[in-house]
Amino acid sequence: MAPNRRRGEIAAIIDGEERILCLTLGALAELEAAFAVDDLNALAERFAGGRLSARDLVRIIGAGLRGGGMKVGDGEVAAMKAEGGAAGFAAIAAELLAVTFASAENADP
Repeated sequence: MAPNRRRGEIAAIIDGEERILCLTLGALAELEAAFAVDDLNALAERFAGGRLSARDLVRIIGAGLRGGGMKVGDGEVAAMKAEGGAAGFAAIAAELLAVTFASAENADP
């Protein structure tokens, strides 16, 4: 299944398999709670700083995988592998956040 970037979906190879990630409204609410912010603007500002920890990447990618329909806990996400290691996970998270917070006309590259 091809990702629909207009719905905020991306595809990423994780653990050797193509996965669909999406920060649904529920996934965004999960991230608001995890990062202790009050709203989506505060969440976007938090990510705009460009400084993400490994724990942040696990939370973002885990929420994206769950939003894409995969039943996975953050502990399982932490044990997953991506091409490029931590940099690969950072690239996946960056793409997911960019698509999620992009305007509709900028959703497709």
